[in-house]
Amino acid sequence: MSAAVPTDDPLVRERAHLASSRAALRAMREEVEALDIKDVTANWVNSIVLERQIEDRIKALADLSHTPLFFGRLDYLPPTQHGQRFYIGRRHVHDAHGDPMVIDWRAPVSQPYYQASKKDPQDVGLRRRFGYTGGELTAYEDERLSDPAELERASRLLQTEIERPRVGPMRDIVATIQPEQDEIVRSDLSGTLCVQGGPGTGKTAVGLHRVAYLLYAHRERLARTGTLVIGPNRSFLQYIEQVLPALGELEVKQATVDDLVAHVEVRGTDEAATAVVKGDARMAEVLRRAVRSHVTLPSEPLMVVRGSRRWRVPAHELEEIVTELTERDIRYGAAREALPQRIAHAVLVRMEQAGEAPDDRVQNAVARNPAVKAVVKECWPPVDPAKLVLRLLGDAEFLAEHAAGILDEEEQKLLLWTKPARSVKTAKWSAADAVLIDEATDLVERTHSLGHVVLDEAQDLSPMQYRAVGRRCTTGSATVLGDLAQGTTPWATQSWQTALAHLGKPGSRVEELTAGFRVPSEVIAYASRLLPHMAPGLAPVESVRENPGAFEIRAGGDAGAVVTACVDALGHEGSIGLIAADARIGVLAEALEEAGLSYLAPGEETTAESRLTLVPASLAKGLEYDYVVLDEPAAVVDGEPDERTGLRRLYVSLTRAVSGLTIVHAAPLPEQLAPRA
Repeated sequence: MSAAVPTDDPLVRERAHLASSRAALRAMREEVEALDIKDVTANWVNSIVLERQIEDRIKALADLSHTPLFFGRLDYLPPTQHGQRFYIGRRHVHDAHGDPMVIDWRAPVSQPYYQASKKDPQDVGLRRRFGYTGGELTAYEDERLSDPAELERASRLLQTEIERPRVGPMRDIVATIQPEQDEIVRSDLSGTLCVQGGPGTGKTAVGLHRVAYLLYAHRERLARTGTLVIGPNRSFLQYIEQVLPALGELEVKQATVDDLVAHVEVRGTDEAATAVVKGDARMAEVLRRAVRSHVTLPSEPLMVVRGSRRWRVPAHELEEIVTELTERDIRYGAAREALPQRIAHAVLVRMEQAGEAPDDRVQNAVARNPAVKAVVKECWPPVDPAKLVLRLLGDAEFLAEHAAGILDEEEQKLLLWTKPARSVKTAKWSAADAVLIDEATDLVERTHSLGHVVLDEAQDLSPMQYRAVGRRCTTGSATVLGDLAQGTTPWATQSWQTALAHLGKPGSRVEELTAGFRVPSEVIAYASRLLPHMAPGLAPVESVRENPGAFEIRAGGDAGAVVTACVDALGHEGSIGLIAADARIGVLAEALEEAGLSYLAPGEETTAESRLTLVPASLAKGLEYDYVVLDEPAAVVDGEPDERTGLRRLYVSLTRAVSGLTIVHAAPLPEQLAPRA
């Protein structure tokens, strides 16, 4: 609760509470920094662990000057919550007596800040939103939810925060989470959730805030099992990397799918048709057959010599042991480790029948006997996953044997390398090959599972990539984020139900976000003209912004006209993205350099001095800029292998703008976007 301030000006009182809260946060941090742990731990290992925990706690208690410590206030009606007043912020802050000065946005008492309305006030008398400029509290706005005479109206501060210019990496949306987003954020950890959301609906932010919420609600469990955020590329991960630290979460790892399956160096590329086959879920069965083909049944009896005694296990009994392990369908490596123990047990049975009393030490010794090892090597030899895939892709007979009835002859031809590699190190592996190796690796040895995985831009994954991600959360859950309309790979997802089945989470809940908070209404309406031609049946995003945004189409001109459009855009506040077909990036880079305009690459952090980013269309997904200049829409479409994929790439490029979009073209626009009579 705020300290009393002798003034009638609410803004002055709120600023005083902000100053007091910052002072309390500093005191909390200083208290942790002053901890003396020299004589607390029993050994140096515990000491190092404790030191790291303290360092993380100090980082989490950092007061970010440019980030509001609290952004809202709830005044509860008596007797609910004893009629108290709570300030809602990014982290918990308490005073010297332990009384809360700021409540974490994830706490149950904070939920009405996002969910309460005039129809359902949830015992809240007043909700106050705060406006900030450069970290300084400059405005407030009240909603009296319990006053029937006060009409429900859109929040001006909320709208301003959503539309605030973006310079730097992606920021959190904790102050602007909407009710439908909040429900997804606070969904239970136990179930996997898929979020379908068009451009500007906030699905990426929702996924990241969901991680922060789950770490708050299930910290001990997730600290033990781990969490992971998976993005489509490095540029995207660099763009979002500051969101979770701003919310006080420092331990969440981020990776791409390629990072997860980096068993070999990727130096090659596949033709689209080949990549589609390699990414097909049927490849999992081909690999399973190939791995299991190494198992052979013994043809000779086993003779184990121990001292003066010989113990014989007939071939038919060895065959039964091998067959039983095969039928159990456990991991190849686990079965190989179990086989010598099973054989040793058969020997011990004979020892007991002969009157001996062997113990576990004897069984372990028998399992290490050279004769037993020889049987294991013959019947269940070790399998190197990379060498296995190398053979599948280079040996037509081996592939045909294990792909029979699964892949037809044409598909098998697509898989085979024209020039087989001699070794794993010299092979020019593709990204799809690495996924196959990851699948084979899991067939040999179980992949470690995490407690929760967030998978963003999921619509572009192949079935085999879904399986690779699913292996990382077999005992945990996942949050899957994507937009079917933005699928731009030849193997793009057509159905979330199918994708979730490949992930190993069939029947998971699918939620759809259709309210657009970021993309201007004129821009999203224009881009939505493509939907019937690339994603029939998918609901268009409905922009809820009052500001329609700036939208202009400039016909004619060359690269110089694009530079002019960029100069005009730089006249506005915020970040600028120049998006173009990959093939035109070189030409535009030269034009920008000749004009003396410096520019960044995707993922590099924008600053007040450097606000223009040159973005290949293939890397635009997931990024956003205040103003976008889009070069030659027809070239974006033509840069893809087919029109449908090209239109989806164009849809992505059109919807990266937050405040304004300028299209510059010399070639005719795609017919779906041509001016209407």
